[in-house]
Amino acid sequence: MVQQNNQGKNRIKQGGILRESLPEKASSLASCLDDLKTKWQKKPGIAGLWQDWPIVAGSQLAKNCRPLSFHRGVLVVGASHPQWLQALQYNRSQLIASLRAAGHKIRDLRIQKYHPSKTKHEESLESIWARHPSRIDVHGLTTCNLCGSPAPTGEMALWGKCGFCKRKNISTYPTKTKFGESP
Repeated sequence: MVQQNNQGKNRIKQGGILRESLPEKASSLASCLDDLKTKWQKKPGIAGLWQDWPIVAGSQLAKNCRPLSFHRGVLVVGASHPQWLQALQYNRSQLIASLRAAGHKIRDLRIQKYHPSKTKHEESLESIWARHPSRIDVHGLTTCNLCGSPAPTGEMALWGKCGFCKRKNISTYPTKTKFGESP
């Protein structure tokens, strides 16, 4: 007789032979994400608030204000500009009512200034120059297929021609004269 123990392994009752139980069926990524969403909605916490925020707060507030933390029924909402802080204060009671109607157990709402971190990092000029295609000290030197002159390997890899041939092709485009007329 075979019995399954609590670790998911089958054990023959009187022998000591262990074998792995059959694996569960694989599910699609979409169904996994749907399961995760429903678990977040059922569980009280910030994840469910983030998901419901655009609907509950409205499109304008949702773009400029966001839930920062939710602990013991107190929701802290941050706004990036004083104008939005004032809008949150003005709509505070309606926002609490909307959150409660959406099923969130909100006791109190606190509003604070919030400075979101900038996700876009500008590259320094040094890092751009370090990998520039015209650098022969980095990429090496080869011959242009069109004009036969020496050319940086980076330019040849990027454009299939040297920088001079590239400029010649760019300058052959028709130019506009006054008021958008062609020459």
